[in-house]
Amino acid sequence: MYRKFGLFIEGEWRAARDGGTFDVQSPVTEEALGPVPRAGATDTEDAIASASRGLELWSATAANARADAIHRIADEMIRRTEEAKRMISAETGKPLAQAEREWSLSTDQFRWYAEEARRIYGRSIESRVGGHLEVRHEPVGIVAAFTAWNFPAVLVARKVAPAIAAGCSVIVRPSAQTPGSAMLIFDCMRAGNLPPGTVNLVVGATADTYGPLMAAKSVRKVSLTGSTRVGKQMIRDAADTVKKVSMELGGNAPCLIFDDADLDAALDMLVPTKFANCGQVCVTPDRFYVQDKLHDAFVEGFVARTRKIVLGDGQDEGVTMGPLINARRLGEIEGVVAAAARDGAKVETGGKRASGFNAGHFYEPTVLSGVSDEMAVMAEENFGPVAAIARFTTDDEAILRANNSDMGLAAYAFTRSPRRARRVVAELKSGMVGVNSNALAASEAPFGGTNFSGMGREGGAEGIRDYLDIKLAQVLF
Repeated sequence: MYRKFGLFIEGEWRAARDGGTFDVQSPVTEEALGPVPRAGATDTEDAIASASRGLELWSATAANARADAIHRIADEMIRRTEEAKRMISAETGKPLAQAEREWSLSTDQFRWYAEEARRIYGRSIESRVGGHLEVRHEPVGIVAAFTAWNFPAVLVARKVAPAIAAGCSVIVRPSAQTPGSAMLIFDCMRAGNLPPGTVNLVVGATADTYGPLMAAKSVRKVSLTGSTRVGKQMIRDAADTVKKVSMELGGNAPCLIFDDADLDAALDMLVPTKFANCGQVCVTPDRFYVQDKLHDAFVEGFVARTRKIVLGDGQDEGVTMGPLINARRLGEIEGVVAAAARDGAKVETGGKRASGFNAGHFYEPTVLSGVSDEMAVMAEENFGPVAAIARFTTDDEAILRANNSDMGLAAYAFTRSPRRARRVVAELKSGMVGVNSNALAASEAPFGGTNFSGMGREGGAEGIRDYLDIKLAQVLF
């Protein structure tokens, strides 16, 4: 499955210097999908040296030429959609339709940032001492990008596309659980005819990849999609060489269902969203707060729709939910549901490992009611196929409980009232708020959170800014 790939350094696929490999495991069969080269520290140093050479050439490339190259990459990605969706599905277990949508969103990132490369504007300021001040934007330098397994293509695209649009070189370390999806993007990038070293990929142990990248003074920015725990450590490590950081970390999104909501429209939108990618989505609604008048009908409708979900191998026709990524995730979900049940939550449907599978990390789509805010299923991001539903009485109560979290990535509300809509947008402590909508991730929109959910933005005109340094010039004659 990975035979034509490997480590990508100096514009070429290659094996690890020491010949080391590791096997990628299928979450569906628990069998090996194939071996992948395991980068050693020397390989990572090679990638850093390659990125330094690539930066010198790519940063001097005109913006229009960068834009044309990135468009060629997007063209190649479109051509290889069928191959890509099967790779993503094989590595994550997600249904093919979801995998194809992820690849499309990834392609959109390259399309969007191809044009943003042309729109890196400076400005001129009249100076009080005479002449003009010139504000310029220059590429920050070498970027180290670390991505997670749950969206193995789009998370890479969100970092690489703006980095190269800005004129940076980049080194990606994808998750070892889903390296092939990132490798396929890199194979498509060959169509851009970028200077060797502009883009590099290494995958391997933390000590051999993360360590050298964080220690290198020449690496001037790091971007992470991962857990808050890892993000905190990366911020500490980045301080030693004063690297710029941007981070998309954990979430625990509240969803407020007010008594004037369109119930059927909300349910039709929320159930597929909650169980997409087996609930392993940082912006998925986790905590459902439903106003008294609609609570019972909401639970009933949510359960009825959940029971129609078809669990299985994402590459099989008709499957709408795949497995969790690994055995550890499966055990954690079992634990959080069992703890909620012990503390008084009612398991409306699901609540156990799925039967009928000889292998794989399958867990039934689960709905809990009667949960309290103190239960781990509400207080922490569960990152699995578990919908936790509680009731509320007043608007003030709903907003207070929704904000009772260190996380602030996404939040949702359903209401027909413009007044309520304006209030929740203003008062919910979150980087993104959807009102009667869950469409928060798009290439043209800034994606990111506040508080313990991270810093910086990916997507939109804002997304390229973290890859640029500002230079001020005043020249008087």
